[in-house]
Amino acid sequence: MREPPSAATQDAVFELLGNPETYGVAGAATPVTRYQTHAAVVFLAGDRALKVKRAVRYPFLDFSSLDKRKAACKAELDINRKFAPQLYRRVVPITRESDGRLALDGAGEPVEWAVEMARFDEDKTLDRLVERGELDDSLIAKLAVAVAAMHERAEVVTPSPWIAALDQFIRNNTSIFRRHHDLFPDRAVDDLERQAFSVLARLRPLLIKRGEQGLIRRGHGDLHLRNIAVLNGKPVAFDALEFDPLVASGDLLYDLAFLLMDLTACGCEAAANQVLNGYFAAARRSADCEGIAALPFFMSLRAAIRAMTTASRLDVTLKTVAQSAKRYFDLAISLLTPAKPIIIGIGGLSGTGKSLLARSLAPSLAPVPGALVFRSDVERKALYGIAENEHLPPAAYRPEVSQNVYRIVIDKAARVARAGHSAIVDAVFAKIEERAALATVATAAGVEFRGLFLVADLATRLQRVAAREPDASDADIEVARKQEEYVTGDVTWKRIDATGPPAQILANARAATM
Repeated sequence: MREPPSAATQDAVFELLGNPETYGVAGAATPVTRYQTHAAVVFLAGDRALKVKRAVRYPFLDFSSLDKRKAACKAELDINRKFAPQLYRRVVPITRESDGRLALDGAGEPVEWAVEMARFDEDKTLDRLVERGELDDSLIAKLAVAVAAMHERAEVVTPSPWIAALDQFIRNNTSIFRRHHDLFPDRAVDDLERQAFSVLARLRPLLIKRGEQGLIRRGHGDLHLRNIAVLNGKPVAFDALEFDPLVASGDLLYDLAFLLMDLTACGCEAAANQVLNGYFAAARRSADCEGIAALPFFMSLRAAIRAMTTASRLDVTLKTVAQSAKRYFDLAISLLTPAKPIIIGIGGLSGTGKSLLARSLAPSLAPVPGALVFRSDVERKALYGIAENEHLPPAAYRPEVSQNVYRIVIDKAARVARAGHSAIVDAVFAKIEERAALATVATAAGVEFRGLFLVADLATRLQRVAAREPDASDADIEVARKQEEYVTGDVTWKRIDATGPPAQILANARAATM
């Protein structure tokens, strides 16, 4: 990193923007809050936020001249109005007036530029919510849907430049790592680079195919927890990457990977798995069943980039910053460790807790961030093009429809397993042929298979069905009673007593799948 000569001028600009009187607010009662990253400084004053590009040059960005910083500010405004139009207002100059003083949005010659945003509650960014343990299931579900919707609107780009640039992204990371021998041992850096190039070579045909399918687009580019805020109860992505359209582009799963990686790095593995499954359910792209083969590489590259940018900060000598860089680096290595996928079938009558067990078990299955869950109730609703919580007519449960639903979920599990990822299929599995079909595709995919069949007495099942929140299952008390008449035949799957507390059921299921 090189600090250009304009740093002295920026110091004066930062002093100006850090003064409450600059915004017409005198006195220390309303101080200006300042945040700094490796590439920008943000000032929060009243209902405004001003973001100034730091006069720096890195291997991956160049803000060393005023013209480049102005262009970057305009690019940031343009791209972020697509993601968070309610936040981004304008590009404003910092000027030198005729008397030599600096002014915000003055009449003199611009000496710096800033992006002006509407200020929001900085305690509502996802990183802050994670710190306070406030990232609940409802918000996670909204987050997955919001990212899928954002990707649906993203502009398709020519794929070949981005695919070709992946080699350079890896080299850029390595070049920074080698400058910090105290943080990143040379042997570990060599191993990470070697593994990354090896995996990339294997994945390149898949990435080319996904490019042909229109799945390489101009996305957010910097979709980590600090760049997502909750506004009026909804997650909103802001601060999209603006300095290089190539770096901001990529496979849609690469954009998602930053969020999944950051949740994993924060110890929120279950939330990462929920986002993954929620995203797949909302996006409903068949090609992603094969595309998920690239997710560990994408997450590793994102972790390496985060380690690199953290190590590039001027305050890297601070213990907390160094620890953060090292944590991301170690995660980047671990994400490339080959995983052993598995297919798990979870069967049982309505009210035995199949879906709860599937959600609880999924995060622990390899590779990170855990298994994809395919639920027959969800697939049936998707087949008819309705929301998960809407009810279907009895005709939607005809035998031929159910056969098709089982075919779909089993096929998806097989494709995901062949791509090297674990899958869970959540369905009643009352028939011998349904259970046999899932075991057969696991064998054909060359992965392990475990079948779990949950059992509970009728009273327990009726109580649970009656107490359900709005859910994808249409099974009511009448359906639950009729299921007592099912002839399941010889159930060779591991029977799990589902009458106890969820934690005990999960522990028993884990023991049965080891």
